[in-house]
Amino acid sequence: MTAPGTAVPAHVSTPAYRDWNVLLWLTAYTFSLIGDSVYFIALGWSAQKTAEPAEVGLVMTAGALPRALLMLAGGVVADRFDPRRVILGSDALRCLLTLAVAAGIALTAPALWVLVAVALVFGAVDALFVPAIGALPPRITDPDQLARVTGMRSLSLRLSQIAGPPIGGLAMGLGGAAAAFTVAGLLFALSLPLLLTMRIRPLRNAPDPEQPEPTTARDTNASEPTAARVAARPKPTTAREDLLDGLRYIRRHRLIGPLVAAGAIYELGLTGTLNVGLLLLNAERGWGPSGYGWIVSGFGAGAAASAALFAIVGWLPRAGLMLAGTLFVGCVGSAGIALVPALWVAVVLAVLSGLNAGVFGSLGSTLMQTAADPVYLGRVTSVFMLTMVGLAPLSYPVVGAAIGTWGPGPVFVGCGAFACLGVAVALSSAAVRQAELPRRRPGAKASS
Repeated sequence: MTAPGTAVPAHVSTPAYRDWNVLLWLTAYTFSLIGDSVYFIALGWSAQKTAEPAEVGLVMTAGALPRALLMLAGGVVADRFDPRRVILGSDALRCLLTLAVAAGIALTAPALWVLVAVALVFGAVDALFVPAIGALPPRITDPDQLARVTGMRSLSLRLSQIAGPPIGGLAMGLGGAAAAFTVAGLLFALSLPLLLTMRIRPLRNAPDPEQPEPTTARDTNASEPTAARVAARPKPTTAREDLLDGLRYIRRHRLIGPLVAAGAIYELGLTGTLNVGLLLLNAERGWGPSGYGWIVSGFGAGAAASAALFAIVGWLPRAGLMLAGTLFVGCVGSAGIALVPALWVAVVLAVLSGLNAGVFGSLGSTLMQTAADPVYLGRVTSVFMLTMVGLAPLSYPVVGAAIGTWGPGPVFVGCGAFACLGVAVALSSAAVRQAELPRRRPGAKASS
């Protein structure tokens, strides 16, 4: 499934966009995403009414700390327990939390410490939710549909980013922060019955038995079949052992390790320029807030287009080489935004960058999900997501200080060149170069 000659499924499931089980999951996930967006709007406006500007920033960033610190632990929880149960518990906790805050705000103005506490708890729950979401798709569909599911998930994310702010703003206008928190809680509640009615499949074996399994001191007979070695391997008895086992698995896996490393380098190189850097670039060029909005919207439109492509097509040839190629084009396009004089050219480059970044992200996610042993999927997802929520923001102050010293042009180019190291990491791996998405055999029958 990840190299030429690897076995592929003998059947193909119903296309994911027509699979009722997948659609139940996608609808529940969309409700959760919109609820997230409404919650952040309500939290920000509540803080703005009771705190100074610096304190508002403290409230809005408070959730990022537990999310980053607990993300790896969330991966262990997702692998130890049924991911659906983890998602159900996470949405139930977020529902109760936001409805409790809504009731409190309706009675009295919240103190600053209350809002900080809410943000911290919400961030901790998110650290459980995100890895479980990544571990769930292989349990609700067949491997040959994972690319479509990844595209549908990305498209849901983009659409929720469009729908969430207007819904939150409307609730704020009609009933204030209490109404917005209530709407967020109800959206989380709507996901619960959908998740309960989903069908969960038993764990399947890793699709590529040639991929190395994590070894221990007792795994001395390398000639034994993979399944026998896995069965004989002593099971970790503590969460810490589970975490270390997962990290070893990622590091030793010929495909997942390079994909995680390439994604981390990409995020470290470009996240700062696409967030902090664009703000400073627009200020220098005189494009103003509207110019910034056009560029960000262009990037989002490109990413949404790639998500729609995956949701419909479900398969692309030479996945590993295409992943490296789209990563390179995305890096070059993002760096070029700071070098063009006209706003419309910058917007075109943003669309191109978003399109390629979306293809790269979808391919990477799908390849990891199809190559990984399902018992490690939560930990694989948690490590991959940690690079975005934990490591990438570390580049923000560095990018800001560098632009203040050298200007946006050299910094954008330098960050783009650094991100291109991810291309080198990907191409240096034979497993990545040869990676292919799963595809049904000609004449295969659809599964029921």
